Amino acid sequence: MESHYLSEREIGWFRDYLLTEEKSANTVEKYLRDARAFASFAGGREVTKKLAVAYKQELLDRGYAVRSINSMLAGINSLFVFLGWHDCRVKAIRRQAELFCSEDRELTKAEYLRLLNAARQKKNERLHLLIQTICGTGIRVSELQFITVEAAKAGQTSVRCKGKIRTVFLVKGLKKKLLQYAKEKGITAGPIFITRNGRPVSRTNIWREMKALCAAAGVSPRKVFPHNLRHLFARTFYGLEKDIAKLADILGHSSINTTRVYIVSSGREHRARLEKMDLIV
Repeated sequence: MESHYLSEREIGWFRDYLLTEEKSANTVEKYLRDARAFASFAGGREVTKKLAVAYKQELLDRGYAVRSINSMLAGINSLFVFLGWHDCRVKAIRRQAELFCSEDRELTKAEYLRLLNAARQKKNERLHLLIQTICGTGIRVSELQFITVEAAKAGQTSVRCKGKIRTVFLVKGLKKKLLQYAKEKGITAGPIFITRNGRPVSRTNIWREMKALCAAAGVSPRKVFPHNLRHLFARTFYGLEKDIAKLADILGHSSINTTRVYIVSSGREHRARLEKMDLIV
C-alpha cells in the first residue's frame, strides 16, 4: 500500500482544486485551515486512518464542540478524497439533534433593539443601518456587497453565494433607509456599505464595531456577532410562517437540516412549553 505524507505541496494542489470547483472564498479558506491544522498535528508523520482517528480524539480532548469537530473532519475528508486517500477518511461524530439552543447564545429581539439604540447613541449611522439590513433580510455578512444603490431602488437584489443565485427582497422601510443613507453619504452607485476609501466594509470591522456596542446595550458579547442577526431573522420568519422549506430558500441553504439549526427554540421557550403540558399533579 502506498504511503501518504501531507505537506504544503499537497495542500496547494487541494487549494487549486477547490478554486476549480468554484467554491466560495470562505469555503476555500475554511478547508485550507482544516487541512493545515491536520498537517500540523501530523507533524511529518505518515497519514493513516489511525492517525486521522487520533486527530479526532485530540479535538475531543481539547474540548471542541461536536459540531465544530465534524466540520473540521469534513474538511480533511474532502482533502483525503481529492488526494485519493480514501482509506484515511474518518466518520463524523454522531450526535442527537438539539431540541433547543443555549439561552446565553440566543440574541432576542429586545436585545437586537437595544443594540440598534446603542449604535444610534454612538452616532454610528452605517452600523445602525447595517445591523437592520442583515436582520431584515437574513443575508450573510459576506453578502452585504450585493446591497447596492441599484438594489435599493429596485427593492430587491440577486445574491451570489456558494455557486447559487437567489433573490433577496428589501422591504419598503429598509429600501427607504438605504436610499436616504446613500444620498447623505454621496453614494450614487454600487455597494452602500463601504469604507472611506470606497471599499466594501470588512467582516472584521463589522464584528469589532458590533462588539463595541455590548456594554452600552447591556447585551452579552457572546450573543453579539453578525451571524446571530441571521439567526434572529430565521426564528422570526419561522415564527410567522412555519414554513421551513421556504425559509431554507430565503437563507440560501441547500439542506433543510441546516435550516433547522437556525430555528430551534431557546431553553426558556422549551421550559414554557413543558409547563403548559400540565402533566404534574
